[in-house]
Order: sequence, then structure tokens, then C-alpha cells
Amino acid sequence: MLVKTCPNCGSSEYIKSGIINNRQRYKCKSCNYYFTVNKLGKKIDDYYVNKALQLYLEGLTYREIERILGISHVSVMNWVKKYNIKRPYNSQYHPTYKILSSFELASYFQSPDNIQGAGVIVTELGDKFMLIKWERFRE
Repeated sequence: MLVKTCPNCGSSEYIKSGIINNRQRYKCKSCNYYFTVNKLGKKIDDYYVNKALQLYLEGLTYREIERILGISHVSVMNWVKKYNIKRPYNSQYHPTYKILSSFELASYFQSPDNIQGAGVIVTELGDKFMLIKWERFRE
């Protein structure tokens, strides 16, 4: 990674000054500050963050989201805490979900029995579609 400025004074004049913990060390010529380049962590695309939070709000568990998206359930928990997401509490509510291709989705909606008496949300998951279904009036 290329260093652009000194983190202390913002100067762009620096020189290499050895290696510490397998990372290049630099010395600023203006303020004599020693610094290293920060490591870049693994960044997950914002698309998957949004999908994970959307699925969490729809009532899926952390482990279910992990199986569907292939993202660690711990990451999903951390995002829920970070963005302060609150799921509406309702003990009677638990949706069912299916992952369908576009042809399977089209044939699913052609049957009137699949549509009556239930709410349905369809969301894109890569090249497939996820259908989330819950009963509209449950006693």
C-alpha cells in the first residue's frame, strides 16, 4: 500500500525507515514522526450487509442468514449491534423462506393457492431469488 501523507502533520515528505513486524516503517521529514501503513481488513460488500440486515428484520435467525449468504453469523450480529437494528417482537411470527430460480419463481406465482392468505416478499440473491412468506392472520 502506498503512503500518501504523514498521519501526524499531513506532510507528503517522508522516507523509509526500516521494517517493524513485517510492515514498512516511515519517518516524516517535517515532524520526525515514525509511522507504518495501516493494515486493510477484509471488507464485505455493502450489498451483503444490506441483505443480511433485511433478512434479519424479516425474522430469519443469524445462522439461517449465514447459510443463505455465506457470511459469518458473528458478522451479522456485529452489524445488528453497530446499526442498532431492532426487530419487532412478536412470538407468533416466524416466516418460511425458499430460494428459487427465475423459472421456479414464475411457476410459483402462477398457482393461486400459493398467493392466497399470505404475504410474500421476493428479494434477489445473486442469480437466484429468495421468497419469504408469512401467514397474514395468525391467531
